[in-house]
Order: sequence, then C-alpha cells, then structure tokens
Amino acid sequence: MLNEKIARRLEEVAGLLEDQGANPFRVQAYRRAATTLRQTARDVTEILDREGPAGLRALQGIGDSLARSIAVLVATGRLPMLERLRGESDPIALLGSVPGIGPVLAARLHHDLGIDTLEELEAAAHDGRLSTIAGLGEKRVAGIIDSLESRLGRVRRGFAPPPGDVPSVVEILDVDREYSEKAARGRLHRIAPRRFNPEKEAWLPVLHTSRRDRHYTALYSNTARAHRLGKTGDWVVLYFDGGHGERQCTVITAERGRLRGKRIVRGREDECSALYGLPPDPPGGSMDRVTRRGKT
Repeated sequence: MLNEKIARRLEEVAGLLEDQGANPFRVQAYRRAATTLRQTARDVTEILDREGPAGLRALQGIGDSLARSIAVLVATGRLPMLERLRGESDPIALLGSVPGIGPVLAARLHHDLGIDTLEELEAAAHDGRLSTIAGLGEKRVAGIIDSLESRLGRVRRGFAPPPGDVPSVVEILDVDREYSEKAARGRLHRIAPRRFNPEKEAWLPVLHTSRRDRHYTALYSNTARAHRLGKTGDWVVLYFDGGHGERQCTVITAERGRLRGKRIVRGREDECSALYGLPPDPPGGSMDRVTRRGKT
C-alpha cells in the first residue's frame, strides 16, 4: 500500500516536470522509480528500517536523490518538491506541523525570522534566534529541537553530503539570468500558487534547468514579504540538489551599498563583491538592508 502511494506521488512529480519543461531524462527517472516501487515486494519502510538508504539505492533506477525523496515521504508524509510543483508550497503549514508550534507561532517564525524550512527552523533553534520570540522559553525550544532531530534524522541517516556541495555564486547567478530572460520572453510554464492568489491566476513562471549534475528549480518569490515590498518580479528563489537534501537560496537586486543595482545571492554578498571586482561593504555599513533582515 505504501509503495503504491509513493509511486503515485513520483508519477505526479514526473507529469508536472514534463508539463513544466524539465529535462526528459529527469522525468523518466521519476517514472522508472515509480515502476520499480510497484514491482518491489518489500515495503519501503521495511527496507529503510533494515538497510537504510543503501537498501533503496540498491533498487533498479533509484539513485541518491530519489532515495532521499522516498525517505522524506516515509518520514513526513510530504514531498516539498511536489507541493512546489503544484503551486501549493506553504512554509507556515510546514512549520505548524512541528509539535509545539501552532499556526500563529508558525506565521511569526516565517514573517519575523524568515524561516521557510525545517532545516532553517533547526538552525534558528540552535543559534538562539528562536529565543527572541516571545513565549518560546528554553524548555519549549528544547522540545522543538528534539522533535526536529527525530524527524530530520530519519531522512538524513545514511545520506552523506557530497563534496563541493555548495554551488558557486557564478553558477547561481547564471541560473538566475536564464530564469529572468526566459520569464521575460514568456518562454516558461506558469503555475497558479495557492498563497496570495485568490483568483487562482497562473502567474508564477517556473524553470527547471541543470548545471553539470546539479538540478535547479527557479521561481519568483511568493512570500508575504516579497508581495508587501513589490518584489515578486525581482526576488528569485532557487532550489537545488544539496547535502542532506534539497537546498535553496535567493537572488535579489541590491538596493544599497557598493553592489547597488547588481544581482546578488542573499547571504553571500562578499563573494558577489569579489565577482564584480568590488571591495566588500564594511561590517555594519550600507549593505542592502533586505539582505540583512529576514528571509526574502
């Protein structure tokens, strides 16, 4: 029953990727994995419990990335990539699924701290940012950490981050360039995001592309902050293969400092300065405030 359920999800991913112009080989990989699961007599939960991810990777047509997606589905019942392809990505609902975090607190974590993923929530719990939220005492934060360690640990176990995991800013900005150019020319499939879209308009362009062995999905930011600041046609969120699963970054147009007017990767301003042949802004200087505050 579980194998069939996961197979249907993988087939839906394949169909959406195909509709959105993704690489045909990637589309076929998801379909082959679905067929493999249907032909596998053992339940994937049993395989993961007894053999870990290596047991999934031993199945025909299932590599590290697909094994990780299956492990995420088994551990959480959700597949963030599928939700994003459907236009249903909702970070507040995801954060609210963690014990100890209800919908009101989830909204505050998303809007005040810019947290979108469970991995970012985990980082914020460890670096002290969660403690700045009223009502989150030490005991409650410890409970959130324990819950995340259990939930994320089931996915991470057996998946070692590959060497050279983080792409260069040159590569990221090249994907951003491809997305922006194709979106401006109307050459990309558009999806109808569920959030901030009461008329259900298919306005959000989506790009699937690759750089060497790394797969990218790029979309304009559909966060509350992007809508409030009128940046839904400027801020670009890139999702890509990375250690411990899919990772993401945001590319924006800098509004202040030496990088003003240039496309930069949020949080990697010094690398962008070096790329453009500019000295980095001094600590506490006039760096673009958007890159210093919250999540784009």
